[in-house]
This record gives sequence, structure tokens and C-alpha cells, in this order.
Amino acid sequence: MQMGKSATLILLHAVSFYIMVGTGEAQLKTVLINCGTNSTVDVDGRTWVGDLAAGSNLTLSPAPAADTTAVLSGNTSLGPIYGSGRVFAGGLNYTFRGVQGDYFLRLHFCPFALDYYNANNSLFDVTANGLGLLSQYSVLRDITTKNMELQRSGSNISSYLIKEFYLSIGSNELVIEFIPLKGSFGFINGLELVASEDTLFAGVISKVGGNSVNLNVSGRGMETMYRLNVGGSRINPSQDPDLWRTWEVDTGYMTNVDAGSETMNNSNITYASSNDSSVAPLLVYETARTMSNNQVLEKRFNMTWKLAVDPGFDYLVRLHFCELLYGQPNQRNFRIYVNNRTAADDFDIYARAGGKNRAYHQDYLDAVTLRVNTLWIQLGPDTATGASGTDALLNGLEIYKLSRNGKLAYVGAFNPAKNTSNNSKARILLVGIGAGVGSVLILALVVTIVFLLWKRRSSEISSKNDAPRWRPLFLHGAFLNTTNNAKEAAGTKNQFGSVALMRMGKRFTVAEIRAATKNFDEKMVIGVGGFGKVYRGEIEDGTLAAIKRAHPQSQQGLAEFETEIEMLSKLRHRHLVSMIGFCEEQNEMILVYEYMANGTLRSHLFGSDLPPLSWRRRLEVCIGAARGLHYLHTGADRGIIHRDVKTTNILLDENFVAKMSDFGLSKTGPALEHTHVSTAVKGSFGYLDPEYFRRQQLTQKSDVYSFGVVLFEVVCARAVINPSLPKDQINLAEWAIRWQRQRSLETIIDPRLRGQYSPESMKKFGEIAEKCLADEGKSRPTMGEVLWHLEYVLQLHEAWSRANAEESSSLDVESLSQAGAGAGVEERRNPLFMDPDPAAIS
Repeated sequence: MQMGKSATLILLHAVSFYIMVGTGEAQLKTVLINCGTNSTVDVDGRTWVGDLAAGSNLTLSPAPAADTTAVLSGNTSLGPIYGSGRVFAGGLNYTFRGVQGDYFLRLHFCPFALDYYNANNSLFDVTANGLGLLSQYSVLRDITTKNMELQRSGSNISSYLIKEFYLSIGSNELVIEFIPLKGSFGFINGLELVASEDTLFAGVISKVGGNSVNLNVSGRGMETMYRLNVGGSRINPSQDPDLWRTWEVDTGYMTNVDAGSETMNNSNITYASSNDSSVAPLLVYETARTMSNNQVLEKRFNMTWKLAVDPGFDYLVRLHFCELLYGQPNQRNFRIYVNNRTAADDFDIYARAGGKNRAYHQDYLDAVTLRVNTLWIQLGPDTATGASGTDALLNGLEIYKLSRNGKLAYVGAFNPAKNTSNNSKARILLVGIGAGVGSVLILALVVTIVFLLWKRRSSEISSKNDAPRWRPLFLHGAFLNTTNNAKEAAGTKNQFGSVALMRMGKRFTVAEIRAATKNFDEKMVIGVGGFGKVYRGEIEDGTLAAIKRAHPQSQQGLAEFETEIEMLSKLRHRHLVSMIGFCEEQNEMILVYEYMANGTLRSHLFGSDLPPLSWRRRLEVCIGAARGLHYLHTGADRGIIHRDVKTTNILLDENFVAKMSDFGLSKTGPALEHTHVSTAVKGSFGYLDPEYFRRQQLTQKSDVYSFGVVLFEVVCARAVINPSLPKDQINLAEWAIRWQRQRSLETIIDPRLRGQYSPESMKKFGEIAEKCLADEGKSRPTMGEVLWHLEYVLQLHEAWSRANAEESSSLDVESLSQAGAGAGVEERRNPLFMDPDPAAIS
């Protein structure tokens, strides 16, 4: 709700706000507080009590709370606890009683928009019984970092954040104090306390490069930095009912995902010790990552995870293991490295856990200096042992930061004075996460789950319990064998009662696919995605093909995989990648595409040793990609929005003809009576349309924005997001647009283009890219207009090239002058060489 001016003035004073939970001697196991409301809500069977609610376990002082804090409302689709929150401009204390012991404390944050506050300017400290948890904390800054990590792992971006700490409370009382910085404010949506066993972090721990030490958590707190389910999918809190933890996927933190193959168990798993039941859920130990191709490179490569951490702290590294293959000791021995130092050698999971399928964990303690902000975890072969297998295995990974000098908070180089409205546009745009993002995310997730469950049920009924685990090709009815099932194509109905579409391409057998890929040889892998791997293969007629194989035991990327099937069944264009055929035997789901010999556009711009593309070729590639997108937008009744336009999805054939690929995120455009498609935010960080990000309203202009980023990437030849660069250069779109608006784009272009381009063509190119990146979609050109102007830019460059060629020839000066004059007259009369009407762009 809105705050009146009187309430705003009151917020400038220090506020002490107490919640007393429980008054008896019995210690509470779980405390769940829904901030800023008097309502009690149920989430996954757990009851969250509003901090304004009256009841035996909850009292409020001073009263009324509305006089001292602002109550937020909205975003309930993210979850009931994010439907309200409490804003404070003065001090705010929550006091819990009856909570002696060891607890996980989770602070829930979701930015909101209020008339009197800008979440981008929120900065505050948080302490717990005097222990500094957060300092000069900015929720928006942390969400930005978190979303970059989620993007790398292939997960959806998030509009809320949970900070987790581990506390040992010895006084039967916990006081959590929120302290806004002077002139700023803070906010909180939910507080969660979950009791843990006192043995969860206890006993002697191995110190990397030193002797074992006793881990005394009672004298210091910890912050959860990472909790990863290695080799498996995301584990939600409801799947970890003891402590309600979240386990993220690990792929985004691996330096080379191909170094480790995913595996899973085929039998029941038990804990190695009865005290380990709360260390991690069994789901963590049912999947793992093992080394790939452990016989190559003289057995010197490792599986590596790179994790960003705060410098100047000690870190607890907890590794989770479960031997899933070998039934005897000394069959899998490997080494463990932490920050390039040996933490353990001759590590035998079977021997340490006491058998196969026994869940086991190992802790290590390592100190990170003030000059280091990265924690490297590596597992590799130990060739010095006599083990029959020298590959490594890991099931789970946790990283905890230990307090130092009474503090867990780390400020680093962040300057709060700069965290104002003058911040970069990307951070300002993230305010929209709280203002408008959340309402559709959960709804879209629920609808997707219901839809997939319905299709799965339908598939089970149709196959009479004898079908593969999932069959998206068959469900869509989009592909039938032209040689063997011609009669079916004419009149057979699929399981939904509709007549199946005409077949597109050949139905391959698994044997043919295995022959084409040399039995899925890892050396043939040319790409990896959430669905699985892409192989280079040669089919029986000698044609090269790209073979996309969905992981048969994983549901990750299934929705995107099915979307791509649906789109490819109705799309045919010279500048769209075509599909040759498919395979759906033996629980396999494989698509076969035309092979693009020159790979991705990005590989020719930077990050490889390929020769640079000329300016002419770059323009031709951009024009080809624009033609493909223009066809998507206009070739169907409602058009198709690609939703993931980027240089890695623009492929080049042997003649450098550009073709759009990867339609897994594509959406059919809005109906005539609508202006947009309301959908959850998906795409790639750095290319996302900020208007789509704020409103969850997808339009064709969202593709135009992403294509504008591609144009700047083409001319600058650098990554769209590069955190290693100075702050003002991290985001390519922001950096390039600043130079373009100064009409100085040539200052930052790829140095390899110097002297090889027409200045006039570069000027027009920059203007097109600038208009594509307009803040509002209505101010951006259509893809058809972008295509027209790119063709005009190419004409300018070709005219410049012809003029230069004439000047460098050995023709007589007078003849050269006459020829040049004639060409100039012809160009001036040709409408293609006239400046375009500015109104046509807008």
C-alpha cells in the first residue's frame, strides 16, 4: 500500500520492532515469518505467520506497525511470502525467543516499486546477535550477479533472492537487526529459521595444505555460498524436507562441462553413517559426474568447478560422494585439489564410505587471501596408484564462508555513493524485476508442468506401458516416415485425434545414427546444451549432418526440444537451419540437421584462432540473419518470435551463408487483438530486451533489440558481457551505445577492420544498431526495416570499394577522373544510394 507523508517522516527515525516466538522452555524447530502482513499462508505444507498477526506465538511491539514501517503488496505469483514485505528507513529489529541451538537462517528478498522508494537505492546492514551478516547490502546488485550464474547454468533468471546463514545460538534468543545506511532504506519479505542437528558441522576437519583442525561453529557463523547437485537436476526445498535447502545444477560453474559425464545409480542408496541423514538428501547421491575420456591427454586433465567467493575469509568445502559403479576398494582412486593445492590423494570412495551405494561426505577447510576471489575445486586421476580406474566422481558440492573477526559481511570495492540513479542502465532496469516481473513466472511454471504431465499421461495410455520414457516427436505427430508409412500420413490420426502432419525428412534407425557418429564418439561432439549433445556425423549418402541427441534420462530442456520440433515442422527458408530427419527408437530422441561447416558467427568474431571476417562478409552475414528473422516475423499468420537471438545461434555454412538456429525458446506471436505475448522471461543475459524484462510482454521488437546487440557484437568483436573489463565496459550494449550516441563508434570497433570499411557505411550501420536498442519497443524498427537499411549499408560499402579499386588501378588520371565522375552520377541517380527516409526507421 502507499505510505502517507506522515508515515514517511516517521520512517526517518530509528525503529525497534520485536517478534517474540514462543515463551515456554520448549525450543522451536522451525520459525517462518511472512513480513509486512497479518495473514498466515501455507507454502508446500509449511505455515508462514504474518509479522502483524496476533496469536500465541507472535506478538508485536510497538503497535501499530503501520506507523513505523511500509507494507508492500503484490507479486503473489512468486509465492505468498513475496506478496508482502516491510520497508524501513530506520532501524528494524526482529527478536526470536526459544531458538537456542544450531539453525539455518534464510532472508527472503524481492524488490518492489513504491512511489517514495527506488529499490536501486536500497542499502542496509544486517546483524544477528552482533554477528555482521551483510554490509552495505544491495539486493539489486546481488540479483544481477545471481542471474548471471543462472544464465551460465542454463536456468531461468530469478526475480527474488534468498540469503542463507548458519548460526549457533547459545542464548535462547536471536536478535536480527536491519540498519539502513544514512539517507537510504531497507526491505525484507520473509524470515526463515530451520533447526539443524548439532552434528551437521562438527568434529575434526582436514585443512588444505596443513594439519587437521577442530571446526568450532559455535564461536563463528557461516554463510552458504554454493550448494550444487553435481550431475543432476535442481533439487527444490520441498525435496529436502529435513532442512528445506535448494540444490542448484553445477553446469554453469564448470570450466569445461565435457570433462565430466552425468551418471546415476540403479539401486537403493543408504547413508554411510546414521548421523549423516540430514547432511544431504539421498537425491544428491543418486546422480553424479564422472570423468569423460579419462584415457586421453596422458590422464592429466581434471573436472573443474570455478566459484566466485569473497576474499579474506576461510571457506568450508563439503564434497558429497557415493560410489555407483565399483563393488570393491581400490578400483576408483583420484586426487582432490582446492585452489590448485592437493587436498587429498589416493581418494577411494568405496573404502572411505564402506561400500558401494553408500552416501559419504568429506570436508576441507581453506583460507582465501585478500588477493584471491575465486575458489577452484578440481578432481583428477591419481596415476601413482594401482587402481584399475583412475577417473574421479563427485555427487554434490557445498561451499560455506566462515566469519572472521565477528563478520560475514564483505563490501569489497563497491562504492555506495555510486549506487544512485546514475548507475548503469542494466541495474536500473533490474528495478523492474520487483515492479513487474514476478506475477507471471509461477503461473507459467504451473501451466507448463500441468501440460507436460497431461502429455505424459496421454503417452502412457497410448503406448500401453511399452513406450519410451518420453516421445515428443510422436506427441506432436509432426514426423512420419515417407518411405514406410505413406498411407498413415494420408489418414492416420494421432493420439490426440488430429490427423498427423506430412512427414518431414527421413526416419533414421539408432544403428544408422551410431554409424554416423562413430557410436557417439566424444571427438565428434560440436556442441552441448541442456537437452544433451550435438555431434558431427556423416549419414549413409555421404552428407554431413549435425545430430542433436536428447539425454534419454533427463527431462532438462524437454519443453524447448518439443518447441523446436514444432517450429521446424512448419519453417522452411534459406536463412533458417533445416532438418534432415529424426530418430525415436530405443528411448532415444534425436534430430538430424544440415551441417553448418563454418560453425557459429561468434567463433569468427572472437575467442578462436579463425581468421577475421571482412567488413563485407560481416554485413552479408547480418543481412542473412535479418532475412531469416524477417521471415519468422512475417511468414506465418501470427508470426514467430525467436526469443534467443545471439551470435551463437547464427550459423554459417560452407559459403558463409548465415542461418538462424535453435528455436527451443520460440513463441508464436500475439493474436490480432493483442499487442504482445505475456510469458516468463527467457533468453540470454546481455541480449535481453529490457522492456520484455520489466513487463514480461514479449513482442517481435524483443528480437529486434537482441539483433541490435548482435550488430554491435559484430562490429566490436567482443563478448556482450565481460565482467573482467572496467565497470563501464562490462555490458557491450551500454558501452557501444554511449560511443554511438557520440558518433564515435569507430573508436571501439574491431581493430582488424581498420582501413577496410567505408566510413559512411559504418556510420549508417551504427545508426541502425542504435535504433534497434531503443528503450521502448514502439521506437524500434521492424526486422523488415532493419533488413532494408543493412542492404543499403552494403551498397554504400560496395560503392566505396569500387571507388578505391579504381583509384589504385594504373589507369590514366584523366580516364580515372572521368570514370569516377560517371560512377558518381550513376550512384546519385540510383535510389539505393539515397539516404533513407528517417520516418521509415521509426
